[in-house]
Amino acid sequence: MNVRDVMTREVISVTAETRLRELAGLLSKSQISGVPVVDEAGACIGVISEADLLVKQLSRPVSRRLPLEWILGERHDPEELRRRAATVVGEAMSSPPITIEPDRPLREAASLMIDRRVNRLPVIEDGRLVGILTRADMVEAYLRLDDDISDAIREKVLRKTMWLEPERFEIDVREGVVRISGRVDRRTTAGIVERLIGITDGVVEVHSEIAWELDDTLVHTSEEEHEPGAASVTAREHPQALHR
Repeated sequence: MNVRDVMTREVISVTAETRLRELAGLLSKSQISGVPVVDEAGACIGVISEADLLVKQLSRPVSRRLPLEWILGERHDPEELRRRAATVVGEAMSSPPITIEPDRPLREAASLMIDRRVNRLPVIEDGRLVGILTRADMVEAYLRLDDDISDAIREKVLRKTMWLEPERFEIDVREGVVRISGRVDRRTTAGIVERLIGITDGVVEVHSEIAWELDDTLVHTSEEEHEPGAASVTAREHPQALHR
């Protein structure tokens, strides 16, 4: 799954000339915590959030510093001074913005958010803003991803690759962790199913409780050497006890 699949395409944005009071009203009305800042050509030049407004709101105006600060010669970070004195977005925004392209994997976007400690990523294509990806989008995507993983296991792994009926198995996927139970003819088949699930895109861990009737790892026939673990379609009149 890529960024393009889950990003928000209708992006609320502002310009560098937008006044901070107007921005505050926009964030409140739209119930969002931050927006990208764009120039006349539609290029993203920064990001501004509620946190940037809090720096302005909670800090003392530069002109009202205590006399003691002047006497002691306290030094202020120029970036902090700029934000304190800001009246428009361009003076308070975080720039350059941390961005991502729409065709990048979702995992890359998640890592970028964590490593850079940001809550949103403007999505850029050919130099222009085409969407935005937020942490809320990521959470929703991972919920959707679990459903996609479950569907892939049932249709691609079980039905199309192993020729097994998905209805014979119980499959639960949560945050990429797969738990599967059911019954197959051979132990090697159970092992192959588990390995195929493990390499399915999005799967992070597999807990298999698949039972088998015949432990064919103890007997090697010429047929088994040619087709190891192939799903048996032979019905047994007297199946043996199941093992795990």
